[in-house]
Amino acid sequence: MNVVRIGTRGSPLALWQANETSRLLRDAGFDTEIVPIRTTGDLRRDVPLAAIGGKGLFVKELEEALDRGEIDLAVHSLKDVPSVIPSRFALFGFLERGDPRDAWLQPHGLPVASLPSGAVVATSAPRRRAQLLERHPHLNVVAVRGNVDTRIARIQDGLVLARAGLVRLGRAGAIVSTFDIDEMVPAAGQGIVALEALHSATLGREAAQAINNASSALAARCERGVLQQFETILDCTSCVAVHASFEADVIVVRAFVSDLDGTSVVRVTRRGTDAEALVWSVAQDLRERGALPLLERRAS
Repeated sequence: MNVVRIGTRGSPLALWQANETSRLLRDAGFDTEIVPIRTTGDLRRDVPLAAIGGKGLFVKELEEALDRGEIDLAVHSLKDVPSVIPSRFALFGFLERGDPRDAWLQPHGLPVASLPSGAVVATSAPRRRAQLLERHPHLNVVAVRGNVDTRIARIQDGLVLARAGLVRLGRAGAIVSTFDIDEMVPAAGQGIVALEALHSATLGREAAQAINNASSALAARCERGVLQQFETILDCTSCVAVHASFEADVIVVRAFVSDLDGTSVVRVTRRGTDAEALVWSVAQDLRERGALPLLERRAS
């Protein structure tokens, strides 16, 4: 059997994802090789990510390695993958989802609600910033970049990170508390590892499909489906979040759209059994409640 070459960024979390993918593929009977790729986003940590192409830059450079035939599979954090990718690629597999919620870290174990006016709280995501300021407008929420350990080392008065990443890296002990899903709606795809390959690459496609998790795939389809309804106006500065969960045979989709300061907020929760119909109804509800001007404002 041919060796499946797994392309990944070189950060500790990305390597965890690649190694987990490799383990699952070996269990499924494939031979594997991990191919670390240094991306511009990893090398240029001195500038805001939006200035050099946003999170999609991490994905684009792995896609270029797929195009060059250097790798068979690209492993991504799904939340970093743009809602629309070039048609020659597809996401053929999704690993079992980790905890999708966001985690609160604070050097002295204090809850976010107890922080004084002007306290400096760091986060990498506009949608986290907006949801923090919606409930705690007295905070000074600032952007932070770097890997998980770098961000933890830079904590001032508080830090918000994805819980799944902390758990996967053995840093769950740093978590003070976890935000409820309704309190802070996660990013679309948060906690899911996605496997991308070229449509024309039989080995990559078959490998990804062999370890696909059906529940994660359905959640990805719903969450990314809502984003795709607004594809032309979304960018890395958009304050938007979508999360799908399951109650028996019922799909529950929560969506959040806001301005950057959390002063104008639209929240939608809908339930259904038909994924496509549910995606459309959530997007329509967002439009009717005024989400479009908020997204266009961020895109301008």
